[in-house]
Parts: sequence; structure tokens; C-alpha cells
Amino acid sequence: MTGFSSLAKPRCLLVCTDGSSASQGAMEAAFTLARQWPCRTRLLQVLEYNPGFASQAIDAIQEWEREAREGLQTILSRDEVAKLEVEVLVHHGEVAHRAILAEAERGQPDLIVMGRRGRTGLGGIFMGSVTARVIGLSPVNVLVVPQMTLSSFQRLLVATDGSPYSEAAWGEALSLARTWSCQLLAVSVAREEGEIIEVQEILERLQVEADQEGIPLTTSLLQGAPDQAIIQAAQAYGADLLILGSHGRTGLKRLLMGSVTEQVIGSASCPVLVVKRRD
Repeated sequence: MTGFSSLAKPRCLLVCTDGSSASQGAMEAAFTLARQWPCRTRLLQVLEYNPGFASQAIDAIQEWEREAREGLQTILSRDEVAKLEVEVLVHHGEVAHRAILAEAERGQPDLIVMGRRGRTGLGGIFMGSVTARVIGLSPVNVLVVPQMTLSSFQRLLVATDGSPYSEAAWGEALSLARTWSCQLLAVSVAREEGEIIEVQEILERLQVEADQEGIPLTTSLLQGAPDQAIIQAAQAYGADLLILGSHGRTGLKRLLMGSVTEQVIGSASCPVLVVKRRD
């Protein structure tokens, strides 16, 4: 089984920051990947403001951009980052998620890396609106990293419900496990007793596919609310990376993201890779 892979030997990463501590984990995760698999990294900060006031605040905007660039260059001067191929980008006067998606369209990265919420994120909100919109509209996979998370990517957990979106996540998980020689756990959740047999069949099929590729796999059948069961399994397993499809079996195309995926991203203590289905 083969599929599009965004993390296994990436060629280009687009890393989004707003200069706050909330995006620090995203930068560190991207640098970890770039050190392990040398690739181009674009570090993007979007200065979002109302264009209607731009002509009245030119000096302030220019100073804001200067400070942003200096802040990013300070990060790049660190010894462990200086040897990496990193390009600094500062866009302004645009809606943040549109600027990020436009840069993704222009630069064609293999992966977008960003924090769970931005500078204005509220503690009571699971995920920021910019992150949610980028995930929903991105043409490539998105890695969402909690604040100050240490990324080793040695213990992977992939969650599946048998949907086409989950199949894309499974293909990515296999590719990563093969390339990185890391541990892989596949879980699937039965919401009620009547779904247990179907979930068992899903996990048995994954086991067969992993065996055929010579990839060690552990499977686990979970029961209950999918988001809670997945988060608890990730904690118990000590997962370094959680891999999910952007939507589940009941996902509606009119929604930016499935509810289970959104809840998991908002509560997981480790990075979450959201894999986009490629039609």
C-alpha cells in the first residue's frame, strides 16, 4: 500500500508563526524534521491588520514588519538552527489563513506546520480559527503542534474508522513507520457494542497490510466516545505523534473539519498530523 507522504523525507516545509509562545512548538518540530531529513524550510509570519487603516499607519506597519523580521532572524541565529536551509517570509495586510494558503499554493510545500492556536487564542477554545481554516482548506497535510512540545516522532499512533479519510491517514502512517523505523499503534473506536465486529475487521485488515510490508504493528480496539478514547490511548501509549484523517466516516464536505479530529487536536498533548484525502 502506498500513498502521498508529507513527513517521510520532506522536501519543503511551510512553518507558520505569529511570534508568540503558542507557535514555538511548531517551529521546534519543524527544525527537528529539517535536521533529520534536510529540506527547505519557509518560516512565515503574517501581520494581520485592517487594510483600510494601512495608509494612516504606514510607519507603524513598517516598524511592526522590521520587528517581526528581527525576531525571526534571532531564531535562525541559534547554533542548532543556523545550519538549516531556512527562508524568512513576512506577509502583511491580509487575512492570516488566506495568506498562509496563498503561500502554500505558491511554494508547494510537502507539509504545513503550525501551532494549535495563535496569539489571540483563548484558553477555553480548543483550537484557533486560523488553524482550523488552514486545515480545512489546505491542499497538503498539516502538522499541528501544541505549545513547547518536544518532538522525537518515535512512537506513532494512527486512528481509523475505515473511511476514505482514515485510509489516507493509514497510508501516511505506514510510510512514516517504514521510513523512520519507529513504533506504530493503530486504534479504532466502537461507539457501541454493535460496532465491535466491524471495528475488529478494520484492525485485522490493517494488520494484514502491515505484515505484508514487513512493518511491525500493534492494534487496539477502543470503546466509547471516539475523541476521548483516542486521546486516552495516545496518553497511555506515550505517543509522539497522532495521525488522523481530516474527516471521519460521517464527515460532511461542507464542514472544514470533522468533529472528532477537531476535538483530538484541541486536547492532545502531542503533535497531531492531519492527513488530507487526495482524490
